[in-house]
Amino acid sequence: MQTELIQEARRQAEICNACRYCEGYCSVFPALHANRAFSDADITQLANLCHNCRGCYYACQYTAPHEFDLNLPKALAEVRQASWEDYAWPQPVARVFHKSGAALAVATILGFALIFAAIRALPEPTGQGFYAVMSHSAMVAIFLPAFLFPLMSLAVSLRRYWRAMGGGVVTVSAIKSAFGSAARMQNLSGGHGDGCNFEDEDRFSQARRHAHHAVMYGFVLCFLSTSSGTVLHYVFDMPAPYGFWSLPKLFGVPGGILMVIGALGLAGLKLQADPKLGDASAWGGEMGFNLLLFFVAATGLALYWLGASTAMPALLALHLGSVLAFFLLTPFTKMAHGFYRLAALMRDAER
Repeated sequence: MQTELIQEARRQAEICNACRYCEGYCSVFPALHANRAFSDADITQLANLCHNCRGCYYACQYTAPHEFDLNLPKALAEVRQASWEDYAWPQPVARVFHKSGAALAVATILGFALIFAAIRALPEPTGQGFYAVMSHSAMVAIFLPAFLFPLMSLAVSLRRYWRAMGGGVVTVSAIKSAFGSAARMQNLSGGHGDGCNFEDEDRFSQARRHAHHAVMYGFVLCFLSTSSGTVLHYVFDMPAPYGFWSLPKLFGVPGGILMVIGALGLAGLKLQADPKLGDASAWGGEMGFNLLLFFVAATGLALYWLGASTAMPALLALHLGSVLAFFLLTPFTKMAHGFYRLAALMRDAER
């Protein structure tokens, strides 16, 4: 990790540790105040606990033009981004991706090309619905490796992070505490419970917390949709297409709507927020990832509503291409931050 980023974050953490004005703001400050000195691992752990809500910055009396020039959200954001690059596997891909959000667009286009190439190369499908355009076996052949790769990559990355943070065997209570905090987005509510100041220094808001909730629970519902469809296909011999009152649709349609709302909300809040309070080099990648989330959900919903029309083959290719890009890029995008934050919350619960 870049030494200068760690050193600057350590300088600011030491000043915060002496001040303690923000003690109740989020999980960062109790963890920070538990230390007298900060190792590189301590700073990295604090960075991954931080949700960049920015309330501490706007409350701080030592920001510029004060000579201390504190900007803790920015310092921790830069360390956090660097840690994701350092622990990612394969590391070179993460470094290239974080330099430019354009990688998302390139990966999506590549996904489209692979889908179209598979359609032309494979025998003519004979199924119904989507399977009349692309066979089930072709979809499995393409998406199974794309699903397994991010799982393996994230497992290696998180293992590196956990070992670097000095984590041991995770206790049940630490797991419950971390998942409980993540489920409520507790650290985006502010120490007072009124929200944070991400998009406006003078106004407390729960908007970012709610947008994160929409994306998270929308993604969970979409995952349940895919899982239930898999069970229906392989266990009960009930292949797609499914009606609206089936589990895949009852999970998938609300999930897609929540993801669209959440992704647009996060992108809008990002546009309103001050870029100088985060890692400016990662801004394009973060916005690109929000747009990719939106595209995956929006094309899925369009495919549902227009699945019986002549537009279905083109929409299917667009949707599958975006999903393929999403899965392959997951370990290197902002999506990975959820897993790192969960690990950081578990480590903090152990503390």
